[in-house]
Amino acid sequence: MMQNEETHSLSDSFVFRYMKEEDIDQILKIEELSFATPWTRQSFENELNLNQFAVYLVLEKEGQIVGYCGMWLIVDEAHITNIAVLPEFRGQKLGEGILRMIMEVAKKRGAKSMTLEVRVSNTVAQSLYRKLGFMNGGIRKNYYTDNYEDALVMWVTI
Repeated sequence: MMQNEETHSLSDSFVFRYMKEEDIDQILKIEELSFATPWTRQSFENELNLNQFAVYLVLEKEGQIVGYCGMWLIVDEAHITNIAVLPEFRGQKLGEGILRMIMEVAKKRGAKSMTLEVRVSNTVAQSLYRKLGFMNGGIRKNYYTDNYEDALVMWVTI
């Protein structure tokens, strides 16, 4: 299991580790390139420093953070808060690698299931989630505040 200061390699050039506060500048760049309503610095600071349920992983290549994923782990349920990869690194199965790693961390910490929300229009992400066993669980109407798009709720037993 990945411990708090451990790293885990995806390949020779990609390394997973837990997010640190000094990573936030790079994370904000990925957020801004990935989401219509990116999280703020304060949101990430709160997650890292105040939220006892939060676990965030980063994927690095030669010191550059190329992707990350966060979850809340409450009792035996994990909820993915966000996952993103820099646009220039997409299409290399890195998102899949990050998601597999956070699923492994969640399982080793006692999670029995995992959930997430995804835009109903984001068929690329939905395809990845289905590949890893996620199933449709319902719709959250008008979930996204930028355009009131519905979210598809997905679940997987881990």
